[in-house]
Order: sequence, then C-alpha cells, then structure tokens
Amino acid sequence: MASVSVNIHATCVRLAAAGKPFGAPPDCGVLLIGGSGSGKSDLALRLIAAGAELVADDRTDLFVLRGRLCGRAPARLAGLLEVRGVGIVKLPHARQVCIALVAKLGRAADRLPAHRLYRPPAALGPLAKAAPPVISIAPFEASAPAKLVAATAAYALGLHREDVNPM
Repeated sequence: MASVSVNIHATCVRLAAAGKPFGAPPDCGVLLIGGSGSGKSDLALRLIAAGAELVADDRTDLFVLRGRLCGRAPARLAGLLEVRGVGIVKLPHARQVCIALVAKLGRAADRLPAHRLYRPPAALGPLAKAAPPVISIAPFEASAPAKLVAATAAYALGLHREDVNPM
C-alpha cells in the first residue's frame, strides 16, 4: 500500500555539510513555510551555498515514514530551484528527508519564543514520533541560515532549553 502524501506550499532542504559548524546531524531536514515572496527559495539558496542540499523548492510533498514527518519534491520539480532575477536552475538534490525543524518565515521573530510543534496536515494522520518543532524567522537577515542550522542542531541533539529565562 502506498503511503499518503500531501503537497504543500513549502521549500525543503537537507542540512548535509551546512550543519557541521553547529554539530547538526547531516540528515536533518528543514521545512521552510511562508507565503509567496516570503523568502523560502532565497533562504534555501543561502543554505545550499553553506553546504545544504535541495530537497524541494516551492512545493513539497509531505509524508510519514516510520512515524516521522518527511518531505520530497514532486517528480516534475525535483532538482529545480527558482533563483529570483536568474530563473529556474537545476541543482543536485536529495530524494527525500525527515523533517527535524519547520521554519515559518516572516518579518520578525520573538527574542525568546515559546516552544511550539508543527501541526502537519490532518490527511497524513498522527505521527508516531513527536512532530518537529516550528520556529519563526526573518529570512532576509544575514544570520538567518546560521540561526536555522543552530536551531536544528539544538533540537536534534536535545540541547534546546525552554526553561531558561535570562531576565
């Protein structure tokens, strides 16, 4: 029986070598969500320049594998990335990845946000393992790629702390 997949408006990357400076496992996937023009492809491009691998740009098929949320590109879009001002470019890409972190792109992020989990589309059913955390991030900040990698590493390695209040 084929697994259920749901196509959403999102970009997805696999950290690969980009995770090394923060100790993030290379097989961690990051799902970038946001409206059209919110910076998903631009942020993915900068992550790829830092050593990440493209999984899917603009449209991502979500599915559950061994109880975990995963992503892959729709067949027609595999390996394609829209680079604004350049056009569509063909890149090497990862076939699929398990999602370790979801980043909701917006204008500003909270300084010390509350811990939240991503709610995948209901059609996928319940996840046997915990849903990935979701963070908000301003995608056009110069530090956005590093923040994503650091957050992914912190969650994947169990180093994220919600109980610390520096004030």
